[in-house]
Amino acid sequence: MERFFNGIRASELTTAVWTKSSHSNATGNCVEVAGLPDGSVAVRNSRDPQGPALVYTRDEMAAFVAGARSGDFDSVIG
Repeated sequence: MERFFNGIRASELTTAVWTKSSHSNATGNCVEVAGLPDGSVAVRNSRDPQGPALVYTRDEMAAFVAGARSGDFDSVIG
């Protein structure tokens, strides 16, 4: 099975279906995510859809989402 690595150009993920947050705004300040065929998750900047994508395992993304939900990262944006 194909493996995907951090910093891959998002344009190389030709089968990726990107999802943008409902909290995105008109200035494009948002990230998008896509599930990949190997089970990993790609993340890209919505302002640069052809630019680099970071790739995480499902477990890494689950840990991040759980931390975000519980407020672990509020100090980063607060």
